[in-house]
Amino acid sequence: MVAPVKRMMHLGAFVHETGQHVAAWRHPDAHYESGTSFADMVEVAQLAERGKFDFLFLADTAAVNLEGSADARGRMGKVVKFEPMTILSALAAVTTRLGFVATSTTTFNEPYTLARQFASLDAISGGRSAWNLVTSNNEQDALNYSRDSHMSHADRYERAIEFAEVVLGLWDSWDEDAFIRDKESGVFYDPSKMHVLNHKGKHFQVRGPLNVAPSPQGRPVLVQAGASGTGRDVAARLAEIVFTAQTVFEQGKEFYSDVMARLPRFGRTPDEVKVMPGFYPVVAPTASEAQEKYDYLQSLIQVPVGLSVLEHTIGVHDLDRLPLDGPVPDMPDTNGPLSRQRLLLEQAKRDKLTLWELCLANAGPRGHVLSIGTPKQVADEMEHWFRDGAADGFNVMPAWLPGSLKDFVETVIPELQHRGLFRKEYEGMTLRENLGLPKPINRHHLERLAGAAQ
Repeated sequence: MVAPVKRMMHLGAFVHETGQHVAAWRHPDAHYESGTSFADMVEVAQLAERGKFDFLFLADTAAVNLEGSADARGRMGKVVKFEPMTILSALAAVTTRLGFVATSTTTFNEPYTLARQFASLDAISGGRSAWNLVTSNNEQDALNYSRDSHMSHADRYERAIEFAEVVLGLWDSWDEDAFIRDKESGVFYDPSKMHVLNHKGKHFQVRGPLNVAPSPQGRPVLVQAGASGTGRDVAARLAEIVFTAQTVFEQGKEFYSDVMARLPRFGRTPDEVKVMPGFYPVVAPTASEAQEKYDYLQSLIQVPVGLSVLEHTIGVHDLDRLPLDGPVPDMPDTNGPLSRQRLLLEQAKRDKLTLWELCLANAGPRGHVLSIGTPKQVADEMEHWFRDGAADGFNVMPAWLPGSLKDFVETVIPELQHRGLFRKEYEGMTLRENLGLPKPINRHHLERLAGAAQ
């Protein structure tokens, strides 16, 4: 009898150019040439690979924030950034096992272009790419894509579902053995193993096939983030990695259970999905030193920046008109980042936070798990979420780069490895192999198998 494979934690390094914290660039040792230094990005990617992370996950947005005062905007450290597909293709050449997750929106892209880009990154990296499917919650993105306003929340998700169906169909354009490349006979590929999509839907009309061959992992891994009811359905229907935000364990466990309960409706099983909440660690040899690290970064937050970032995170404007030391008022739902708005307002009410206290709480974790302590204490919290039904792993969000990631790699990961919770070496060459996700079977092959069985 074969022994069951031990369940292991999975880790992604979720990075902004300078770090997760809004004032990360002000740290004396931080990368501060945001979005301009390739060497900085190489350092972070190779550090993540040294820590045996499953993947490097790039946050992205397609707009420079033009709202709020010029003073507040001029103090922001994350204004410019590399385009994800370009930088990740370059990083693939200086790494061997680390996966790469790129954020790319369904709201302002075409499915054929996106399918081609990710299939190419998969080929360049040897099967290490993943697409973070988002619906673009930043209202200012719309102004850069020939629109006067953002699509409604419901319309964005409807378009996203059809968009993803087209992309997945295009990634099944070729059977794995379609390319013969026989110089002797002169046959390059078998036309019977090429599949034309011919999609005609409400939002898209795409013939196909894709002019990129399938990768060693079959197709890129699909990542999705969204905590609303609609977002959870999209996760259960499509996602292989679910990136989620919760501040406390009870929220995480409820989300995990709910997503898993939705899977059967879409013919899927828990083996096909990894739920990986965001996790913001501040770690040091002692708890008091960790608190000092946290307090120091918090002291670098300037009032205009704290307010502006909170406005962006919850999609509400003119917060500077409210008293900083007053309570956080009730606010109507917005057309922006709806689930994050509800999460943070719930946190303010639960913890009785003033407006400025909510700004401070948002400045680093942005609605994700905050863990301050020794390597053992941080590992304890991660183990609790992992073993007790709230996570399959975490998207680790280093406060500032490279220091916070280095702290985690050198202190927390050895503790997790000592407990038998995290790998000491990569299991495979592709991202799917390292995540323990099944290699997808081409839909046309499945259809032939089904036909043969009848």
